[in-house]
Amino acid sequence: MSVHTVSGAHLTHTTPAPVRAAARTGVSVFPVPGLTTTVPKEFVHRASVAEVLLTDWAARGEDRFTVTAQWPRGHSFFTPVDGRHDPLLAAETLRQAALLLAHTEYGIPLGHSFLMRDLSMAFEPAQLAVGSAPAAIEVEATCTALERRRGAVTGFRIDVVLWREGEVAARGGGSFSAVAAPVYQRLRGGRGRSGVLALTAPTAPQTVGRTSPMDVVLSPLGRPDVWQLRVDVQHPVLFDHPVDHVPGMALLEAARQAASAHLARPCRLLAFTSEFDTYAELDAPCLIGIEPVASPAGATHETLLVTCRQEDRPVFSAEISVAGPAAQH
Repeated sequence: MSVHTVSGAHLTHTTPAPVRAAARTGVSVFPVPGLTTTVPKEFVHRASVAEVLLTDWAARGEDRFTVTAQWPRGHSFFTPVDGRHDPLLAAETLRQAALLLAHTEYGIPLGHSFLMRDLSMAFEPAQLAVGSAPAAIEVEATCTALERRRGAVTGFRIDVVLWREGEVAARGGGSFSAVAAPVYQRLRGGRGRSGVLALTAPTAPQTVGRTSPMDVVLSPLGRPDVWQLRVDVQHPVLFDHPVDHVPGMALLEAARQAASAHLARPCRLLAFTSEFDTYAELDAPCLIGIEPVASPAGATHETLLVTCRQEDRPVFSAEISVAGPAAQH
């Protein structure tokens, strides 16, 4: 077993002391082979080890990789829906895989800021059922459209297939770029350090598919199908570590909650495509709106367009597909 460490921008591998000692004596101190641990939390930009889903990775060819992950049977935020793992666990797995490969395989230094341009996924509900043990996930990842500056990779597109017990559980992809801290600060122009809006009151949890007010990301405005984004910078999962803007996963959660509120029922997410136009700032209100998208006759799903605007400019949009009432169970 090896431990992955980072020295500057270079990945090195060191063998733990107990294993080195065993090699000298010829006596194994680990009688059980195949021990599993998470990847270093720094590689996936998490402060809490408990929020790291990935367990290992390996190159399978030029720009092709296998990443392994584990989904817990229960999670403090990504809670099961209708006895199935939360589909946004798959989206978080994709996000973490992109960051892991960026740092370990493409040499993007820790400390760089990542910009997510788009993210999309489609799910196979039958393969998301919560079993009697955590779900072992194998991610087939392919990286394309590599961007370079002075020979160094600064971004790419990643496409993934998530396998569970030999069956496809989800497919998806996204585009990312990375910039060094000084460049990021110039891009931000000091925005994000000017303060945070006071925390607004949550919409009733049962109307957005939640049980705890703490996990609600929408605040009522007294208008149909329009809410204010509720930004709780103390949330232990959505804001796992200090950031100067609203994370993309919080915006995706807002889209799902808006769908539940619009349809007046908890929604099982089947697919989504999303685009991130600019940063959602912490110091100004974001408005979340939703409208239906026409579906083919006889469709067993419903499609909705969710938008996020701030200071009269587009920030984020997502077209999401959810199971219809008859197909919900």
